[in-house]
Amino acid sequence: MSIPPLLESELKHASDSIATYYQGFLSKHINTEPRLFDAIQYALLNGGKRMRPLLVNLVGDALSIKADELTPIALAIECIHAYSLVHDDLPAMDDDALRRGKPTCHVKFDEATAILAGDALQSMAFEILAGADLSEYADKQKAALILALSRAAGANGMVGGQSLDLAATNQEISLEHLTQLHQLKTGAILKSCVDLPCIISEKLSADEHSIFLRFAEHIGLAFQIQDDILDVVSSTETLGKPQGSDEDANKSTFVSLLGLDGAKEALNKHHQQAIDALDTLESLSYDTEKLKVFSDFMITRKY
Repeated sequence: MSIPPLLESELKHASDSIATYYQGFLSKHINTEPRLFDAIQYALLNGGKRMRPLLVNLVGDALSIKADELTPIALAIECIHAYSLVHDDLPAMDDDALRRGKPTCHVKFDEATAILAGDALQSMAFEILAGADLSEYADKQKAALILALSRAAGANGMVGGQSLDLAATNQEISLEHLTQLHQLKTGAILKSCVDLPCIISEKLSADEHSIFLRFAEHIGLAFQIQDDILDVVSSTETLGKPQGSDEDANKSTFVSLLGLDGAKEALNKHHQQAIDALDTLESLSYDTEKLKVFSDFMITRKY
């Protein structure tokens, strides 16, 4: 994956910092059966683009939040993301055998271990947030952080979106329904990458917080539309998972509903609305240059 030069050091820092924090957390808090331990490690550290930790860091940078306060937030979100992928790949869900070019967790280990690894990653996310060493102001926001992430991950967020996705399989659904599905399934956790840093910012007004969230909503939809486009135009080798898997599973996508050209048009629309929100923040004296580069990358990435 070709990362824009402006973001290379930020991505490396985000990846390295969550890996270091995670290893420290494991050494102090996790003492479990070796197979489960290995499955947790495999699910969280088995590649991945680390776009969510990067987004946490970029938003935090725009808000002048110290990097060491962003790391537990980024890791908690990445734990939720990793757990969701493990469960999403299960035979009862999407029944995928390949993730990031490697066997999925239930294939590498077994189905029961994969389920438990996902369960453990989910609970770890909230343990990490609750135990994080934060500034005095941010520490007072821990309940708000946990509430926001639990809502994003739960029945009114990611899990609800996955349920809608399962119900929509083999069904013809409207564009409005598909948009709602992905605002929950994919968008809710991506939005939390913006929301949680905003929660621990002392200087942010409620109106400014709303503008950041508007950016997050549109970049989340753009991210999903690009995923749907790549599922059609990229190879299995490039994607690291089976090409055309959504079509094979008879799922509605932005491409199946709008056609390839229509999906690209929708992608550009949401990208522009995300940029418009960043322009508004820039007019309010926030440095959004790196967030704009991130947004451009989200719609031009190849996997």
